[in-house]
Amino acid sequence: MTEADARIRLYEASDDKRVKFSIGMASMEGLAVANRSGFFHPFTLSAWVALSCIMIQYLNWWPRPEYGLLGYLQPFPAFGCWGAVILYLMDWFNRPHFEDASLDLLRRPDVADIANYYRRSPSSGLFILEYAGKFVGLIAIDASKDSQSQSTLMDKGKLPSSLKSKHTMPQGTSSVATIRHFYIEEPYRKAGIQKDLLAHAIQHAFKGDNTVKEIKVTTTSLILYAQKCIHDAGFALEKPIGKFGVYGWKLDLLVLRRAQWEKQDVS
Repeated sequence: MTEADARIRLYEASDDKRVKFSIGMASMEGLAVANRSGFFHPFTLSAWVALSCIMIQYLNWWPRPEYGLLGYLQPFPAFGCWGAVILYLMDWFNRPHFEDASLDLLRRPDVADIANYYRRSPSSGLFILEYAGKFVGLIAIDASKDSQSQSTLMDKGKLPSSLKSKHTMPQGTSSVATIRHFYIEEPYRKAGIQKDLLAHAIQHAFKGDNTVKEIKVTTTSLILYAQKCIHDAGFALEKPIGKFGVYGWKLDLLVLRRAQWEKQDVS
């Protein structure tokens, strides 16, 4: 990849719709993965086969060789019926978590006023990755005094006073920066381009202000490309946050400390 092909730049006002759409899409991407992973879980497959066989037995839909090739297709409707039911139930159980998470992200102060929010600290920034003039992905790193706040604009009682008005958002840098958003379009992930974007954001956070001592990010195994990239960058598990979905997929909080990053940077 040459410099003329790809570039990383700061967010501009014209990016607003695309950025917000990508943030919501990145949050909902896990739903499709959760549904697919849940359906192919050994327990789900066992239940699918068992229920289908019960239906076949009850309706006497076992294969009938006397009807030739078509006779062997007789059990298929049972498998199809139960497959559709299980897929529906899987989505019904998983969807609320992802919809709530997507709405939560889109209601946060940093999304409501991207330009002003990410100008509050020299170590903050929302970066756009482009390849041949096309949008490829984004990453947002927040090193402001509110970098660890999870409140939304709907949580008026919980929202820090510094975020209640965009005109009073204070400047300053926290010792802890947070990667709030990280997304790469699927066709570009195999090339590993996400590593360049993450490395750029990390370097910007640590070099922008020496106040930043560590960077934190939340990951899940459902988004493997992001999780692998973050682990490869030197992030280590700080603590499990919780579980969600039918099969209890994990949410983990990872951290990269300045000392560790400096060692990697030197080597």
